[in-house]
Amino acid sequence: MQLPVVWLVEDEISIADTLIYMLQQEGFTVKAFERGLPVLEEARRQVPALAILDVGLPDISGFELCRQLLALHPSLPVLFLTARSDEVDKLLGLEMGADDYVAKPFSPREVCARVRTILRRMQKSAAPSEIVRIGQFELNEPAARISWCGEPLLLTRYEFLLLKTLLQAPGRVFSRQQLMDKVWGDDGDSFDRTVDTHIKTLRAKLRAVNDALSPISTHRGMGYSLGLY
Repeated sequence: MQLPVVWLVEDEISIADTLIYMLQQEGFTVKAFERGLPVLEEARRQVPALAILDVGLPDISGFELCRQLLALHPSLPVLFLTARSDEVDKLLGLEMGADDYVAKPFSPREVCARVRTILRRMQKSAAPSEIVRIGQFELNEPAARISWCGEPLLLTRYEFLLLKTLLQAPGRVFSRQQLMDKVWGDDGDSFDRTVDTHIKTLRAKLRAVNDALSPISTHRGMGYSLGLY
Protein backbone atom coordinates (compact mmCIF):
# COMPACT_ATOMS: atom_id res chain seq x y z
CA MET A 1 0.00 0.00 0.00
CA GLN A 2 1.33 3.42 -0.94
CA LEU A 3 2.07 5.59 2.09
CA PRO A 4 0.72 9.16 2.24
CA VAL A 5 3.39 11.65 1.14
CA VAL A 6 3.99 14.66 3.38
CA TRP A 7 6.14 17.59 2.29
CA LEU A 8 8.13 19.20 5.11
CA VAL A 9 9.54 22.66 4.40
CA GLU A 10 11.85 23.55 7.30
CA ASP A 11 15.33 25.09 7.20
CA GLU A 12 16.33 24.18 10.77
CA ILE A 13 17.99 20.80 10.29
CA SER A 14 17.55 19.60 13.88
CA ILE A 15 13.79 20.27 13.76
CA ALA A 16 13.46 18.76 10.30
CA ASP A 17 15.33 15.57 11.22
CA THR A 18 13.17 15.03 14.31
CA LEU A 19 9.93 15.58 12.42
CA ILE A 20 11.02 13.36 9.53
CA TYR A 21 11.77 10.53 11.95
CA MET A 22 8.47 10.90 13.82
CA LEU A 23 6.37 11.17 10.65
CA GLN A 24 8.03 8.10 9.17
CA GLN A 25 7.34 6.22 12.40
CA GLU A 26 3.69 7.21 12.03
CA GLY A 27 3.52 5.69 8.56
CA PHE A 28 4.13 8.68 6.29
CA THR A 29 6.58 9.12 3.45
CA VAL A 30 8.36 12.45 3.94
CA LYS A 31 9.95 14.68 1.32
CA ALA A 32 11.95 17.46 2.99
CA PHE A 33 12.90 20.89 1.64
CA GLU A 34 15.11 23.57 3.22
CA ARG A 35 13.83 26.34 0.89
CA GLY A 36 10.46 27.35 -0.44
CA LEU A 37 11.13 28.01 -4.12
CA PRO A 38 12.08 24.37 -4.93
CA VAL A 39 8.73 23.39 -3.42
CA LEU A 40 6.89 25.48 -6.01
CA GLU A 41 8.85 23.80 -8.80
CA GLU A 42 8.00 20.36 -7.42
CA ALA A 43 4.34 21.35 -6.97
CA ARG A 44 4.05 21.89 -10.72
CA ARG A 45 4.81 18.19 -11.19
CA GLN A 46 3.01 16.54 -8.28
CA VAL A 47 0.96 17.15 -5.15
CA PRO A 48 1.47 15.63 -1.67
CA ALA A 49 -1.18 14.47 0.78
CA LEU A 50 -0.24 17.40 3.07
CA ALA A 51 2.36 20.17 3.34
CA ILE A 52 4.04 21.33 6.56
CA LEU A 53 5.45 24.82 6.09
CA ASP A 54 7.80 26.80 8.30
CA VAL A 55 6.78 30.47 8.22
CA GLY A 56 10.36 31.81 8.48
CA LEU A 57 12.05 30.39 5.40
CA PRO A 58 15.24 32.01 4.03
CA ASP A 59 14.07 32.57 0.44
CA ILE A 60 10.29 33.10 0.61
CA SER A 61 7.89 33.51 3.51
CA GLY A 62 5.81 30.52 4.47
CA PHE A 63 2.68 32.61 4.01
CA GLU A 64 3.60 33.46 0.42
CA LEU A 65 4.57 29.85 -0.22
CA CYS A 66 1.18 28.76 1.08
CA ARG A 67 -0.60 31.26 -1.15
CA GLN A 68 1.18 30.04 -4.27
CA LEU A 69 0.76 26.36 -3.39
CA LEU A 70 -2.97 26.78 -2.89
CA ALA A 71 -3.20 28.62 -6.19
CA LEU A 72 -1.76 25.48 -7.82
CA HIS A 73 -3.63 22.95 -5.66
CA PRO A 74 -6.64 24.54 -3.90
CA SER A 75 -7.50 21.40 -1.90
CA LEU A 76 -3.96 20.85 -0.54
CA PRO A 77 -3.97 20.61 3.31
CA VAL A 78 -1.39 22.91 4.93
CA LEU A 79 0.01 22.96 8.47
CA PHE A 80 2.14 25.95 9.53
CA LEU A 81 5.16 25.80 11.84
CA THR A 82 6.37 29.09 13.29
CA ALA A 83 8.53 30.55 16.02
CA ARG A 84 5.92 33.31 16.38
CA SER A 85 2.78 32.73 18.44
CA ASP A 86 1.19 36.09 17.71
CA GLU A 87 -2.55 35.65 17.21
CA VAL A 88 -2.45 37.98 14.19
CA ASP A 89 0.03 35.68 12.45
CA LYS A 90 -2.10 32.66 13.30
CA LEU A 91 -5.23 34.27 11.90
CA LEU A 92 -3.38 35.37 8.78
CA GLY A 93 -2.24 31.82 8.10
CA LEU A 94 -5.68 30.34 8.65
CA GLU A 95 -7.39 33.01 6.56
CA MET A 96 -5.02 32.20 3.69
CA GLY A 97 -6.39 28.66 3.69
CA ALA A 98 -4.07 26.77 6.06
CA ASP A 99 -5.69 23.98 8.07
CA ASP A 100 -3.72 24.31 11.32
CA TYR A 101 -0.90 26.20 13.01
CA VAL A 102 1.74 25.03 15.54
CA ALA A 103 4.05 27.44 17.36
CA LYS A 104 7.63 26.52 18.28
CA PRO A 105 8.75 24.98 20.52
CA PHE A 106 6.38 22.08 19.93
CA SER A 107 6.16 18.36 20.54
CA PRO A 108 6.88 16.34 17.37
CA ARG A 109 4.16 13.92 18.50
CA GLU A 110 1.70 16.82 18.59
CA VAL A 111 2.61 17.73 15.00
CA CYS A 112 2.06 14.12 13.92
CA ALA A 113 -1.29 14.03 15.73
CA ARG A 114 -2.40 17.21 13.97
CA VAL A 115 -1.33 15.82 10.61
CA ARG A 116 -3.43 12.71 11.19
CA THR A 117 -6.39 14.83 12.32
CA ILE A 118 -6.22 17.05 9.22
CA LEU A 119 -6.02 14.06 6.87
CA ARG A 120 -8.93 12.30 8.62
CA ARG A 121 -10.99 15.48 8.29
CA MET A 122 -10.10 15.71 4.60
CA GLN A 123 -11.14 12.09 4.04
CA LYS A 124 -14.46 12.63 5.76
CA SER A 125 -15.22 15.82 3.85
CA ALA A 126 -14.40 14.22 0.50
CA ALA A 127 -17.04 12.23 -1.29
CA PRO A 128 -15.25 9.00 -2.15
CA SER A 129 -18.16 7.79 -4.22
CA GLU A 130 -17.84 10.88 -6.42
CA ILE A 131 -14.16 11.91 -6.42
CA VAL A 132 -11.43 9.30 -6.72
CA ARG A 133 -7.73 10.22 -6.70
CA ILE A 134 -5.65 8.02 -8.99
CA GLY A 135 -2.01 9.16 -8.93
CA GLN A 136 -1.99 12.78 -10.09
CA PHE A 137 -5.51 12.40 -11.51
CA GLU A 138 -8.84 13.10 -9.83
CA LEU A 139 -11.87 11.40 -11.34
CA ASN A 140 -15.34 12.78 -10.64
CA GLU A 141 -17.46 10.37 -12.62
CA PRO A 142 -20.94 11.76 -11.81
CA ALA A 143 -19.82 15.22 -12.94
CA ALA A 144 -17.92 13.78 -15.95
CA ARG A 145 -14.84 15.70 -14.83
CA ILE A 146 -11.17 14.71 -14.60
CA SER A 147 -8.36 16.82 -13.10
CA TRP A 148 -4.64 16.31 -13.79
CA CYS A 149 -1.96 17.69 -11.43
CA GLY A 150 -4.64 19.79 -9.74
CA GLU A 151 -5.98 21.32 -12.97
CA PRO A 152 -9.40 20.40 -14.40
CA LEU A 153 -9.21 19.15 -17.98
CA LEU A 154 -11.59 20.49 -20.62
CA LEU A 155 -12.58 17.22 -22.31
CA THR A 156 -15.05 16.19 -24.95
CA ARG A 157 -17.45 13.36 -24.16
CA TYR A 158 -15.29 10.71 -25.84
CA GLU A 159 -12.04 12.09 -24.44
CA PHE A 160 -13.54 11.81 -20.96
CA LEU A 161 -14.75 8.24 -21.54
CA LEU A 162 -11.42 7.22 -23.05
CA LEU A 163 -9.33 8.67 -20.22
CA LYS A 164 -11.73 7.27 -17.60
CA THR A 165 -11.34 3.79 -19.12
CA LEU A 166 -7.53 4.03 -18.91
CA LEU A 167 -7.68 5.46 -15.38
CA GLN A 168 -9.84 2.66 -14.04
CA ALA A 169 -7.21 0.06 -14.96
CA PRO A 170 -3.79 1.75 -14.66
CA GLY A 171 -0.99 -0.27 -16.22
CA ARG A 172 -3.32 -2.42 -18.29
CA VAL A 173 -2.71 -2.37 -22.05
CA PHE A 174 -5.94 -1.84 -23.99
CA SER A 175 -6.06 -2.69 -27.68
CA ARG A 176 -7.70 -0.22 -30.03
CA GLN A 177 -10.65 -2.58 -30.43
CA GLN A 178 -11.12 -2.89 -26.67
CA LEU A 179 -11.15 0.89 -26.33
CA MET A 180 -13.55 1.18 -29.27
CA ASP A 181 -15.93 -1.29 -27.61
CA LYS A 182 -15.76 0.38 -24.19
CA VAL A 183 -15.93 4.02 -25.34
CA TRP A 184 -17.77 4.10 -28.66
CA GLY A 185 -19.79 0.90 -28.25
CA ASP A 186 -22.00 0.13 -31.25
CA ASP A 187 -21.32 3.39 -33.07
CA GLY A 188 -20.98 2.08 -36.61
CA ASP A 189 -19.53 5.36 -37.88
CA SER A 190 -16.40 5.01 -35.71
CA PHE A 191 -13.22 3.15 -36.59
CA ASP A 192 -10.05 2.31 -34.72
CA ARG A 193 -8.09 5.34 -35.98
CA THR A 194 -10.56 7.38 -33.95
CA VAL A 195 -8.80 6.03 -30.87
CA ASP A 196 -5.43 7.29 -32.11
CA THR A 197 -6.85 10.75 -32.80
CA HIS A 198 -8.39 11.03 -29.34
CA ILE A 199 -5.22 9.76 -27.66
CA LYS A 200 -3.30 12.48 -29.51
CA THR A 201 -5.66 15.24 -28.30
CA LEU A 202 -5.64 13.84 -24.76
CA ARG A 203 -1.83 13.91 -24.68
CA ALA A 204 -1.84 17.51 -25.88
CA LYS A 205 -4.23 18.53 -23.09
CA LEU A 206 -2.17 16.70 -20.46
CA ARG A 207 1.06 18.32 -21.72
CA ALA A 208 -0.57 21.74 -21.55
CA VAL A 209 -0.94 21.23 -17.79
CA ASN A 210 2.36 19.43 -17.13
CA ASP A 211 4.78 18.82 -20.00
CA ALA A 212 7.25 17.00 -17.72
CA LEU A 213 5.01 13.93 -17.36
CA SER A 214 3.60 11.67 -20.05
CA PRO A 215 1.14 9.23 -18.43
CA ILE A 216 -0.29 7.64 -21.61
CA SER A 217 2.03 5.03 -23.15
CA THR A 218 1.86 3.54 -26.65
CA HIS A 219 2.59 -0.17 -26.97
CA ARG A 220 3.40 -0.71 -30.64
CA GLY A 221 1.16 -3.31 -32.20
CA MET A 222 -0.74 -3.75 -28.93
CA GLY A 223 -2.48 -0.55 -27.85
CA TYR A 224 -2.34 1.99 -25.02
CA SER A 225 -1.95 2.07 -21.26
CA LEU A 226 -1.86 4.68 -18.54
CA GLY A 227 0.89 4.91 -15.93
CA LEU A 228 0.62 6.73 -12.60
CA TYR A 229 2.98 9.30 -11.07
